Amino acid sequence: MSLWTKHQVFEKNSFALLIGILIMVSIGGLVEIAPLFYLKSTIEETEGVRPYTPLELAGRNIYVREGCYLCHSQMIRPMRDELERYGHFSLAAESMYDHPFQWGSKRTGPDLARVGGKYSDDWHVEHLRDPRLVVPASVMPGYPFLAETALDTYGIADHLKVNALVGVPYTDEQIAEAGRDMLGQANPDTDASDAFKERYPTALVRDFDGNPKAVTEMDALVAYLQMLGTLVDFSIYDDKANLR
Repeated sequence: MSLWTKHQVFEKNSFALLIGILIMVSIGGLVEIAPLFYLKSTIEETEGVRPYTPLELAGRNIYVREGCYLCHSQMIRPMRDELERYGHFSLAAESMYDHPFQWGSKRTGPDLARVGGKYSDDWHVEHLRDPRLVVPASVMPGYPFLAETALDTYGIADHLKVNALVGVPYTDEQIAEAGRDMLGQANPDTDASDAFKERYPTALVRDFDGNPKAVTEMDALVAYLQMLGTLVDFSIYDDKANLR
């Protein structure tokens, strides 16, 4: 029996063809999946990456709540045009504490993976109040109510606790003091701020919305935006690339 004749068994018998397909797909799946069971992590440890502070996490929740992710992605692809416009391509480690991640594929507005520190707090506040004041061609809606809405600390400790359950390395102290830390990050001249700095030594501490009388949702969202892309020192990777 020739090889062609043997192959006719699968061409003439749909059940045999189905079994053959299932066997081949199973083998291919095992080849791809099995090695992952022997890896401690598929994400390379990267110096500088830390969990979100309670204020930043609250800002991220507002970002998701208002649908910002529908128009802004947070993943820079390793292609020349993206690298020239946005900076170093995104690392997996930068999203390791995101639940869910905000990579996205829709860009009505620019990618925000490196927006932290690119503009001042005042710029962000004005942009969120009325985008066309700073970007005349913007189609983004305004969010002036954020500056008038007091930030609710209720539930933030539980949010940190749930994140800890899925692997985010929050300590028991950080969880217990989450509400206090949320307010302390936006009030630099308070005892709460001093305690916050001990728990999150690399985080920004300042009045983000320009209103020292209250901690608002604007504070939280600007705090979140201002830390995006700032945790990793990408000059290290650029230097390694130049040495090759």
